[in-house]
Amino acid sequence: MESLGLSTVSVAVYQAMLEFPSFGVEQLSAATQFTPSQIHDGLEELGQLMLVRSSAEHPGQLRAVSPDLGLADLLARQEADLAARQARIAASRAAVAEIVAQRADLRPANGERLLGIDAIQDRLEQMGRGARTEVLGVHPGASQRPEDLAAARMADEPVLARGVVIRTLLQEATRNDPHTSHHANWLLGRGGQVRTAHVLPQRLVIVDRAQALVPIDPADSRKGALHITEPGLLIALLNLFEQTWQTAVPLGATRPEDPESGLTDTERELLRLLGNGLTDDAAGQRLGVSSRTIGRHMASIMERLGAGSRFEAGIKAAQNGWL
Repeated sequence: MESLGLSTVSVAVYQAMLEFPSFGVEQLSAATQFTPSQIHDGLEELGQLMLVRSSAEHPGQLRAVSPDLGLADLLARQEADLAARQARIAASRAAVAEIVAQRADLRPANGERLLGIDAIQDRLEQMGRGARTEVLGVHPGASQRPEDLAAARMADEPVLARGVVIRTLLQEATRNDPHTSHHANWLLGRGGQVRTAHVLPQRLVIVDRAQALVPIDPADSRKGALHITEPGLLIALLNLFEQTWQTAVPLGATRPEDPESGLTDTERELLRLLGNGLTDDAAGQRLGVSSRTIGRHMASIMERLGAGSRFEAGIKAAQNGWL
């Protein structure tokens, strides 16, 4: 009877009244072990549910309505209330669908410009909820903000639970960041795939190969983003992701040094970037490390080459076939 919405006191009072129709408040109190005040509360609740009525046989007293009448009527009223709520929910769902459709009609056919982190997060949430097959992500930078990683886990959890494949590319330097490493291992533990690369393209999210999100300003992805649905652009972004994915290293694996040159992959990428004219700061940004770390790498390379300057190191690296 509690499932019908009756309290424990009301159930006890109702059952006692059915068994002892002539009992008053004091007698019901003794029979149920509830106080007279609780008995009054129970009778009031039973009256509101129309399970007790005034007795014609005992004026001034209440009598319990037979269960086959009272409880059946109560159940019928609850079913009617449920049907009314379901009708209101259906009307609300239709209204929401109409609003969503109207906003969809206002969006550009092949993409949309989103300004601000709130708009970006809303769109990422929409894309995640609608994901059916795969989510591809590129996340450059030596570390990710803990609060952003926590939000990403909340968003990824239901996506992974639906069996959607998540493939994530991180900067090689994030292997040394505890927060990002924890997040990456969390993804792996739930069936996601994570790889790292020394140099990554700009931040990128692709869902079901049908829509993508890229930053308006790669230097500050929180300013805004472009939501892309144009097939030609999507193919280009997919190819960029797959090319980087193929050369990236799965999390947990390591990159061996080149036995001929003794260079690590980081040092080889550094020489290539500096050889192309990038400054220490620019090269560090591409590799996800500080300019001070770039300086330490170059000092180590110069020592191995016996070079007194970077210019001399570049010449000797080329002569040794390192470039």
